[in-house]
Amino acid sequence: MKNKNKVLGEDRKSLILKWLKEQNRPITGGELAELTNVSRQVIVQDISVLKAKNEPIIATSQGYIYLQDNHRPTQYERVVACKHAPDQTRTELELLVDHGVTVKNVIIEHPVYGDLEASIMVSNRTEVDQFIKKIDETNSPYLLQLTDGIHLHTLVADSNDKLDLAYKALTEAGMILEE
Repeated sequence: MKNKNKVLGEDRKSLILKWLKEQNRPITGGELAELTNVSRQVIVQDISVLKAKNEPIIATSQGYIYLQDNHRPTQYERVVACKHAPDQTRTELELLVDHGVTVKNVIIEHPVYGDLEASIMVSNRTEVDQFIKKIDETNSPYLLQLTDGIHLHTLVADSNDKLDLAYKALTEAGMILEE
């Protein structure tokens, strides 16, 4: 439902926070811009201000998500070191999500900036498709292209067994960086 008037300043940030907390799905900057009758760039700035105030908002390829820990079942995390070509990214992500794993992020070690981390947050093949489509549509390079294919992923699952099986699948596919 679009407002006819712009929602201003703190009222807009409060509404954005409320909407993000209420949703169980990502909300795009475009949707938030339409709801508040401002530009998407204004929403990006608002999200930055909210993050600076320690609100646990992450930007994913599907939109913004508010991380709510109090309603989550027990989750296990593991960081894995991978190496592969950019054209193998879909295969890598599908292997992981097919084992019930969420790919939380990608991290590379940049020679100037140090660790660079980007949120991915894909948990199923539809989200993988959306992620790859967005990369293709924007002609954006994968971060692994800055490091000859070397990158880390933080993986999240509801059991260590799922993490073990996902790791084994990556190993069998030759995508784990050997020590």
